[in-house]
Amino acid sequence: MCGRYAATKDPAKLIEEFDAIDLTEGHARADHNVAPTKNVVTVVQRHPRDEDGEVLEDEPAERSLRMMKWGLVPFWAKDPSVGSRMINTRAETAAEKPAFRRALVSRRCLVPADGWFEWVRDGKRKQAYYMTPRDSSVLAFAGIWTMWREQLLTCSVLTTAALGTLTEVHDRMPLILPPERWSGWLAGGGDAAALMQPLSPAELAAIEVRPVRPDVGNVRNNGPHLLAPPEAVPTPEVTLF
Repeated sequence: MCGRYAATKDPAKLIEEFDAIDLTEGHARADHNVAPTKNVVTVVQRHPRDEDGEVLEDEPAERSLRMMKWGLVPFWAKDPSVGSRMINTRAETAAEKPAFRRALVSRRCLVPADGWFEWVRDGKRKQAYYMTPRDSSVLAFAGIWTMWREQLLTCSVLTTAALGTLTEVHDRMPLILPPERWSGWLAGGGDAAALMQPLSPAELAAIEVRPVRPDVGNVRNNGPHLLAPPEAVPTPEVTLF
């Protein structure tokens, strides 16, 4: 699963990386400890609207950065609190589930991240690990989104089976999309399953797994110190294949 991640890239950097316009209205903030139900930055691709809110179908679709609440609330939900149980969507079954299948067709998004956290239990002790690109580049988690009662934008991160050494930390991982799949994913329609393929060996090898401080376990903690390595904690052996 993906229940905690870091997202600290400046919106200006994300605008350049994703070729998008910024519609976050100044609400995007660096967050070293993103937790469920927080407002997060996403990338969507939609046709522009006129002053009356009507979609301009003849105008080309444009990418934009938008804030959404992490935890998808289906349009038919009576209470938005259901979103706290829908922070993740299994890629293998998303097309079959009533809460996700419509969004998978027409409301896909990317969720920019620096990396994500998981915990490994060793007896009574839990150690946090951070998975992040070795070159500090941005990750794009595959996501879906919806609007609840025309007022609340929410999203969910798709997950898939973990690969290689990542299985030593958790049996699930976020579905990460390389740049060449971004356009197809954001456009919607087509063969979504073809876009949800696992990372290649080279792409997987570019992800570092490292232990981090236990402070990240408390959602109230934030800041770059959370990514600092603790003393005398071994990094899992990186033997991918």
